[in-house]
Amino acid sequence: MNNRNLSVTWEAWKGHTPWLAPLVLLLLPGLAWAASGPTASNLIDLTTSPVGFACLAIFVGAYVLVMLEDVLHLRKSKPVIVAAGIIWALIGLAYARAGDTHTAEAAIRHNLLEFGELFLFLLAAMTFINTLNDRRLFDALRAWLVGRGFTLLQLFWVTGLLAFFISPIADNLTTALLMGAVAMSLGAGKPKYVALSCINIVVAANAGGAFSPFGDITTLMVWQKGVVKFGEFFALFLPSLVNWLVPAVLMSFAIERGKPEPIQERVTTLPGAKTVLLLFLGTIALSVSFHNFLHLPPVVGMMTGLGVLKFYGYFTERRHHKWEQRAINEQDDVFAAPIGAEAPAPTVRRPVDVFKQLERAEWDTLMFFYGVIVCVGGLGTLGYLNLASHWMYGELGATSANTLVGVLSAVVDNIPVMFAVLSMMPDMSHGQWLLVTLTA
Repeated sequence: MNNRNLSVTWEAWKGHTPWLAPLVLLLLPGLAWAASGPTASNLIDLTTSPVGFACLAIFVGAYVLVMLEDVLHLRKSKPVIVAAGIIWALIGLAYARAGDTHTAEAAIRHNLLEFGELFLFLLAAMTFINTLNDRRLFDALRAWLVGRGFTLLQLFWVTGLLAFFISPIADNLTTALLMGAVAMSLGAGKPKYVALSCINIVVAANAGGAFSPFGDITTLMVWQKGVVKFGEFFALFLPSLVNWLVPAVLMSFAIERGKPEPIQERVTTLPGAKTVLLLFLGTIALSVSFHNFLHLPPVVGMMTGLGVLKFYGYFTERRHHKWEQRAINEQDDVFAAPIGAEAPAPTVRRPVDVFKQLERAEWDTLMFFYGVIVCVGGLGTLGYLNLASHWMYGELGATSANTLVGVLSAVVDNIPVMFAVLSMMPDMSHGQWLLVTLTA
């Protein structure tokens, strides 16, 4: 099969199926990943072939199952992983029939490299967050908020403010879960307050995550791609703050006055909580330094920090074993002591088990990212990315296209949307890249 002119193909699509192209762009905003790879010039245009339409239908069907996850109780990673395998099998068959046994392989390897960097970065970050949770740092913060005696309105603003400033470090999902638990604890028996507070927290966490590479998957992808530098994200601070404050002010008028029911809860962190937090902050600094000064992928710094955390876990295990042995010896002394002697008070301790926290990573989410990246990479190899880029950034313009990206990310998912934009790599100003980062 010979290469075709994609602009001619696009005109044919608009002329014969004017309703189909916008539908495809709506459902498949991230239509390619591998097209920006080293084999883009060797790609065969399969956009109007039976293989292309079949892959399109497979991806749409898989993503419908993802969107129905709560209804079907089917983990979102399952349909996209299967769809990825089928799509690339069809692509490999199409290229093999054309006598090309190398281009498809190179394209999928490019996809896997991009996923590998994202996967390892997220795995390291999730391990740190899980370890902090295991040390009860977040439980202690929640208990502190619960016991301060704030009014409902004050708690509405405090939880939102904390969500806005914690999400740039701990990511917006973890932050929303933490602050959401606080809102639900304080709003027991007040469903209206819980609903408004949780909405406020979600908006604040997403807004706060927009001005930091560590706040959201999309900002992380933009930073790893090198499109926006680490310090340049802070230019989005004021727009992000406005994005949270405007809906927060409107919702605050509906918050009932008064105080929540008093809750007496004392939570203390486990030994090592502060050390793990310092190691996490140091790992973030190391990741930024690797990227900015050594021009290496940020994931190298994150994995190095994870290795340091494992060393710390090793030393806590050694210390724990010594403590256990000392406790056994003290217990033997108690049995040997005269009857009536007072036994020492037991102390609850446990070492930092990093591998256990690795097991607790969000594996369904990580596997979902694999399926999405490989799926959209396959559809991009078919040639749909150029069609989407031509329409969005060629005809609509950068501002309208980046605004549309924000709307699509609310309807579909921001991960494939941002993968699409980064794969297209449209020629637009730095301000436009910040805009699409904010909207997505």
